[in-house]
Order: sequence, then structure tokens, then C-alpha cells
Amino acid sequence: MLLEISAAFPGTPLLIVTDSWFGNDGLLKPMRKTVGQHCHMLSRLRVNTTLFALPPEHQKHQLGRSRKYGDKMGNATTLANKFHERATTYSVNLYGKQRDVLAFDNIMMLKTLKCAVRVVWIYRRSQWVALFTTDLDLTVEQIIEYYGARWKIEAAFKEIKQEIGSSKAKLETTMPLPTISTSA
Repeated sequence: MLLEISAAFPGTPLLIVTDSWFGNDGLLKPMRKTVGQHCHMLSRLRVNTTLFALPPEHQKHQLGRSRKYGDKMGNATTLANKFHERATTYSVNLYGKQRDVLAFDNIMMLKTLKCAVRVVWIYRRSQWVALFTTDLDLTVEQIIEYYGARWKIEAAFKEIKQEIGSSKAKLETTMPLPTISTSA
């Protein structure tokens, strides 16, 4: 499906918006292999994901290869607590209204994708959520709005299921238990 979409819009960057379940190299790597490097991912970051600083620049007389990752910064939860005081208010169009959102962003390395990502921590009254994207050119406002638009699709799926009655239907299979014969 991604190949067909990419073929219909050649040369146009492709942004795939997923939930945290699909936000990993299992989707990004084959996607980039088939569609190309102009494909990017936007997803929710899991709370226990470890993030790293960008690697230091290669020194002129440095022995060995350059480092792929910088220092270990911590997981998404510890960094959310650390960055909360540095968060800024952004005005975003979210769920059909202009809303003020408290957020902080930082470019970091993600080992699960083996590349640099822009991470955006969004702070609510008593909780937070972290989003990430491989498209480093997206603004904080765009990241929040694009991910927020994903929920319209989820709501549409729920509505369709209710309309056709599949949300109440259960698929049950009855399989006979295997018989075990024992001989004395």
C-alpha cells in the first residue's frame, strides 16, 4: 500500500503516523528500503524507551571509528520530568479548536530506529505524552497536529464498528478437546 501511495505522489515526502506499537525499525526499515529515504515516521514514544544524545563530532586525530550514539540521557519518563520546567506553550489546531499546549522538544538518538529523531513531550495537567518523528524539519506544532489528526481516524473506526454491529459481535470457536487414551 505504501508503494502505491508513494508511486501516486513521486518525490513527495511520505509521513507515516502510527501508534507506539508500530513506531519501530520493523516498519521504518522495510518502508525506507521499498519507498526510499524520503519516508518518515511519526509515532508515540513508549515511556521506558532509552534516549541518547547526538554523537560527538569526529575529532581530526581521533583513532577508531566515530561513535554512533552520544551519552545515554535516560528514558522517556525521567526526561519528561527533567524537561517539564523548560516547556513552552504552543498554539495548535487540535480536535477542531485552537488550543494552547505545553510542550518541550529535543533532537536525540533512538537506538530502536538507529537514527536521530525529534522528540516532543506534551504536558497535560497530571500526565504527559511523548511523540517522536524521524522528519527533523517538522515543527512542534505540526507534530502535535498530525498526531492529533490520527485520533479522528480511530474515532471513525469505532463509529463504523458500531454502525455495522461488529463491536457487540463476538467470534467464538468451539473445538473439541483432544481425547487421551491410556492403556493399563
